[in-house]
Amino acid sequence: MNPIQPTSERADEEAVLADIRGMLLIVLEEYDEEYGEEDLEIGMTTTFNRDLELESIDLVTLAGLLDQRYADRVNFAEFLAGMDFDEIIELTVGRLVEHVVQSLKAAEAG
Repeated sequence: MNPIQPTSERADEEAVLADIRGMLLIVLEEYDEEYGEEDLEIGMTTTFNRDLELESIDLVTLAGLLDQRYADRVNFAEFLAGMDFDEIIELTVGRLVEHVVQSLKAAEAG
């Protein structure tokens, strides 16, 4: 399965979580000796900083993958811009999933 290809066009948490998990596995490939896909659990409570140890450059890569997958329906940079530093440090996959779902639903509503 290509992680950038949609698992579902519906804006539901399960499908979005699967999409984001696939994107994170791509981002984490460069750390493959540290992370094995089978060993890595990515869920709604997983934090980008503490659990996945992502750096700012990794978030830039993730932003590119989100843009590739969702185009202008999801604006990751704008999402992060609305947060203070501590919120970004504590950002969870679940919070991003919720943002993506809300953005997709808003785009569907037109």
